[in-house]
Amino acid sequence: MKRIGQFCSIISNWAFVKDRNASSILLDSVNLFAGKLLLRNGSERIQERFISTKGYSIHKNTSGKSFDFSMEFNNTGNITGHVVIPEEELSRLPKASKAISIAFPTLGAIIETSRLDPVSVNGMVLSVSLPEELRHILLTFEKVNKLENVKAQCVGWHSTERRWDNRACKMTSDNISSVVCVCKYHRRTFKSFSILMSPAVLRNAVLDYVTRVGLGLSICSLVLCLIIEAVVWRHVTKTEITYMRHFCLVNIATSLLIADVLFILAAVVHNTALNYQLCVAATFFLHFFYLALFFWMFTLGLLILYGLLLIFFKITRSVFIATAFSVGYGCPLVISVLTVAITEPKNGYLRSGACWLNWYETKALLAFVVPALSIIVVNVVVVIVVVVKTGRSSVGEGCKSQDLSNMIRISKNVALLTPLLGLTWGFGLATVVDSRSLGFFILLFGTLLDRKVLGSLQYLFWITREALRMSCLSSKRKCSLAKVKIYIDCFFPPLEA
Repeated sequence: MKRIGQFCSIISNWAFVKDRNASSILLDSVNLFAGKLLLRNGSERIQERFISTKGYSIHKNTSGKSFDFSMEFNNTGNITGHVVIPEEELSRLPKASKAISIAFPTLGAIIETSRLDPVSVNGMVLSVSLPEELRHILLTFEKVNKLENVKAQCVGWHSTERRWDNRACKMTSDNISSVVCVCKYHRRTFKSFSILMSPAVLRNAVLDYVTRVGLGLSICSLVLCLIIEAVVWRHVTKTEITYMRHFCLVNIATSLLIADVLFILAAVVHNTALNYQLCVAATFFLHFFYLALFFWMFTLGLLILYGLLLIFFKITRSVFIATAFSVGYGCPLVISVLTVAITEPKNGYLRSGACWLNWYETKALLAFVVPALSIIVVNVVVVIVVVVKTGRSSVGEGCKSQDLSNMIRISKNVALLTPLLGLTWGFGLATVVDSRSLGFFILLFGTLLDRKVLGSLQYLFWITREALRMSCLSSKRKCSLAKVKIYIDCFFPPLEA
């Protein structure tokens, strides 16, 4: 142990350990070696620049035992740590034994923290080697960063999983300069402890409220959109063009609905579970369904070009469905799989602090940004082509007036939704928050402002109105026709000519 300390004192810091996995192996090795340390005259003390070791003989009649450390930290002053074995814990010892504690003032800077949260070690790393009968110890850490907006978290190093685990400790006191933790000791898992810090993000209550309301409005709008499409489907898909249009619209709404739900689940996973594998899965499906939203918009643009430019080339419904699914879901699936396969082995798939694609290390976010912006540009070009073609009389000569009307209607949808996609996602590509209003716009521009959809709904209401009237007239029970008429006319007004 003395030689290890002398070697470390030569090095200016632990920065020579480049591999984060190697740093955890070093920590476990030093702890294992310390456990075999023999105490001379009932105690041992080894003090070096970047490692300090203290050991004492303990027995059940000892009235508590403490280890006090004060060590230099980056030539800026000393940092302290304090380990206490409570008297009630010592009373469990069946025989005399030894307790050893090791302090690393700077090792925590290179030990990898959770890959989900932007946190760092904010104090000494204190390790202990105790008899198996002892379960809990009391630790006091002086904070390196003593800012008021820095929150502390007591953690233990999980030797098996090689990560900081907050289940090992419970914080009992926290002030601007120090933190007191009660930690459970386990010889195979938890032997080293410290405190983590993360800048306290002052959450904007108004922004949180708007986000929740916006997502709720988006989800409700998309559900209503799908319900309306299911109700009027037979009435608005009588031609091939209208069938293809509503088929694309349904898949756009479905993709965004699933993505919005996954966004909520991803936030729950990150804020509560902090499970890396679940976060990877949530990010993968978020990436896939948000890409699917754009690729179905791209399919809608291709449909416009097909209707305007390929006048004499007709495709069957089955060919269209196969092609649309290949573009709408096949392309996003390929991009999503390649992204996770390339970046995840390097631990560069997730961004720090959220279940979403990484930007700073691997630029994985480009796998979403590039396809999305490219589709927006393509659809803008499609809208321009529609404006040019419909302005020429030659279009009307070579195309049926009904098909032309359908093409113009689809073009209006693309012309309205594409800028909305560009604006909202342009401001929210990294956080996927600004999609919260898209569901309402899809319901408004894709369904409610469609004259055929409104006409079909009015026709269905009229059918229902007449059915209720006939049911009342044919009923043997007495009923007030005047009241029934008022009720029916209120909820189902007569169909306008």
